[in-house]
Amino acid sequence: MGQIFTAPAGLVELRAGIEQFYARHFHLLDDGKAAEWAGDFTEDGAFFPPNAPEPLRGRGTLVAGVERAHAEYQEKGEQRRHWHGMIAVQPREDGTILVRCYAQIIITPRGGQARLHLSCVCEDVFVVEGGALLIRERRVSRDDLG
Repeated sequence: MGQIFTAPAGLVELRAGIEQFYARHFHLLDDGKAAEWAGDFTEDGAFFPPNAPEPLRGRGTLVAGVERAHAEYQEKGEQRRHWHGMIAVQPREDGTILVRCYAQIIITPRGGQARLHLSCVCEDVFVVEGGALLIRERRVSRDDLG
């Protein structure tokens, strides 16, 4: 028989909120709505992508990166989709929230077969500013790079 588990007060609601945040957040990214997507980060938010030697910092830099990537996929006639699952939510004593999940990026060429492009682990540090849940830091590591 498994161990009896009772979720800490508020954790179920927090996790549901994080899942809803991710659904909206990644729909914006995949639709190329760069400014709205970057608005989910703090003003000085940092994104550590697996293919860049330095983190991308600040909303303006994030917007430019998403616009560039989205244009490249459109030129190729490809649709990119992000899927996040196995979401683990950990409120921390300093008031931040650490969220670790698996991320898959699926690319579908127009008229072609979908393919798994990347399998990753995503770790976000969330903060609440002005009543809004925002990402202060995102680190993504690719499974194929160890």
